[in-house]
Amino acid sequence: MVSYAFSSSAFTCLAVVVSAAGAIVVGFPILFIPLPSVAGFYLARFFTKKSLPSYFAFFLLGSLMVMWFVMHNFWDLNIWLAGMSLKSFCKLIVADVVLAIAIPGLALLPSKFHFLTEVSLISHALLLCHIENRFFSYSSIYYYGLDDDVMYPSYMVILTTMIGFALVQRLSVDHRIGPKAVWILTCLYSSKLSMLFLTSKSVVWVSAILLLAISTPLLLYRDKSRTASKMKAWQGYAHAAVVALSVWVCRETIFEALQWWHGRPPSDGLLLGFCILLIGLACVPIVALHFSHVMSAKRCILLVVATGLLFILMQPPIPLSWTYRSEIIRAARQSADDISIYGFMASKPTWPSWLLISAILLTLAAATSVIPIKYIVELRAFYAIAMGIALGVYISAEFFLQAAVLHALIIVTMVCASVFVVFTHFPSASSTKLLPWVFALLVALFPVTYLLEGQVRIKSFLAENEFDGTGEEERNLTTVLAVEGARTSLLGLYAAIFMLIALEIKYELALLIQEKTLDRGPVRHNQLGQINSGGFPPRMRFMQQRRASSMSSFTIKRMAAEGAWMPAIGNVATVMCFAICLILNVNLTGGSNLAIFFLAPILLLLNQDSDFVAGFGDKQRYFPVTVAISVYLVMTSLYSIWEDVWHGNAGWGMEIGGPGWFFAVKNLALLILTFPSHILFNRFVWTYSKTTDSTPLLTLPLNLPSIVISDLIKIRVLGLLGIIYSVAQYIISRQQYISGLKYI
Repeated sequence: MVSYAFSSSAFTCLAVVVSAAGAIVVGFPILFIPLPSVAGFYLARFFTKKSLPSYFAFFLLGSLMVMWFVMHNFWDLNIWLAGMSLKSFCKLIVADVVLAIAIPGLALLPSKFHFLTEVSLISHALLLCHIENRFFSYSSIYYYGLDDDVMYPSYMVILTTMIGFALVQRLSVDHRIGPKAVWILTCLYSSKLSMLFLTSKSVVWVSAILLLAISTPLLLYRDKSRTASKMKAWQGYAHAAVVALSVWVCRETIFEALQWWHGRPPSDGLLLGFCILLIGLACVPIVALHFSHVMSAKRCILLVVATGLLFILMQPPIPLSWTYRSEIIRAARQSADDISIYGFMASKPTWPSWLLISAILLTLAAATSVIPIKYIVELRAFYAIAMGIALGVYISAEFFLQAAVLHALIIVTMVCASVFVVFTHFPSASSTKLLPWVFALLVALFPVTYLLEGQVRIKSFLAENEFDGTGEEERNLTTVLAVEGARTSLLGLYAAIFMLIALEIKYELALLIQEKTLDRGPVRHNQLGQINSGGFPPRMRFMQQRRASSMSSFTIKRMAAEGAWMPAIGNVATVMCFAICLILNVNLTGGSNLAIFFLAPILLLLNQDSDFVAGFGDKQRYFPVTVAISVYLVMTSLYSIWEDVWHGNAGWGMEIGGPGWFFAVKNLALLILTFPSHILFNRFVWTYSKTTDSTPLLTLPLNLPSIVISDLIKIRVLGLLGIIYSVAQYIISRQQYISGLKYI
């Protein structure tokens, strides 16, 4: 391009003159002025003749001029810059500039010498990272006893990083450097950005090591032409070990990052959790790109990530022998400012969190088949008992620490629940005979534990407060509140247990029905094909489809011979869970009206059982939900009317004649007006029999007075619900009528 714009001689003369003038301006001795002139000549010759030896001659002369300029102007100054003497800083600058001048010439060498370009680029990047890291870590200058703060601008770090990325990308596209050099340079330039967020003196090198370890499978193994993994098993283990070692080297940087994020020093459990989580996430690319076909690798990654998350959430206490106490961590945790502001705070013992972490990890290990409990009955029993003991001890130590007598009952309860759930999901030859007795023991422990908890806590409170000088009323109130709180916790525990059992049984029954349906699927498909091909009229086809849809009830009867106890126990667990949740609703919210709409869906877990309710099947699965909502609102409305009349608090009834019988009769009449819509809809949900289209619409206006005139919110909710029921029944009946016409 230059040769087209100017002649070679004119450009060479201009380069020589400019080089000489520049040397004179910077103070170069007159005796040595030919030196920069010759350097300019060789540079111009390189541009005009494409002569590579000319560039190396320019590199040699230019390096000599740079060294003279630095030594002549800065070498003898007694200045400390960025934590080191100016002489040391000049050495780094000269080396970095010399490498920068040499790289363009090295990049033009033949391909067999490209390793020189890679070595020069990596060395230049290392020097640049070191210089900028020193500027950020030691932002001060000292000169003859005078201190002055100097801040290396952040935009310079970003600018040099972007220029480095662009240079690496350009050389990679031109095939001047290999993928390994691109990988190393990318990690080095990326690690420079970490100094903008953390003030650690070693954050750049620590980040570089971590990035090199994590990005290995992303940048080194990018041969997309091969479908199989290029990384072998031993390479995967080696990369995982390097990642773990890199995270261990980065522990202080992770500590400082957590301290910057939280505003206080993190606990040992939190620090260990983040290290484990970082190891797991860093190994995800290895597994995803190279070992995606190995299930054991995926399971190990899942367990490692889950362990890290559990440590972060639970923050268990770490023994001192497991922790690493560096000077930075020790200084951060023994800060005088924290002690002067907050004082010495006694931490709550958190050792039970180890039991919860162990239980969750055991569950994940069993779910991912790391522990083969599915195939070994003895291991399954040991696993179930260990899970129950771990959860029982955790719950006892965390929520019922003062009631030591109850610990055995709670542990037995959790062992029974664990054994029941595990052996229901993975049954053995004798489990079907023993599990009903295990559930019976679990149900029997519920009232015993509930009643015994109150007696034990009352005695302990009376013994503790006998000589403390407090009044009897205050003592009684404290005791009652403590007993109610503990009993509420027990109710929540048993509600969760019965909910889990009901869900497990519902899931197992659904799987059994699906297996039976799939077994009969080909036969039923052939029968339907024969009917359709035989020219049956539409009405006969409709009857055949209805007969085919009744196969689920037939499979339920077949299932009764294999495990008749499962539907009954599932229904008992569902009813007990629903009843306990209603009690918790009264204790915690005072009987909220909206709670029933969230609790009633629990009854969807009911199973078809002739001993429970005759005729109850999958067709009537929504009937318990709607009946429970209607009955709950009616009963609570009656109780509210009685309570308001009995205590003389009839609200707005005072303005219309007093809180006596008029208030009760009025609200009772409005409550009765809502009954027709609820009765019709619940009967419709049970039978799904078609009614006249006008019946739901005729009962709809009866709900309007309850919404407008009633003094109680519950009756208004019943009226609004009655309108919704009437409209829904009309729409469903109409849709059934239209669907029936299609088959006529």
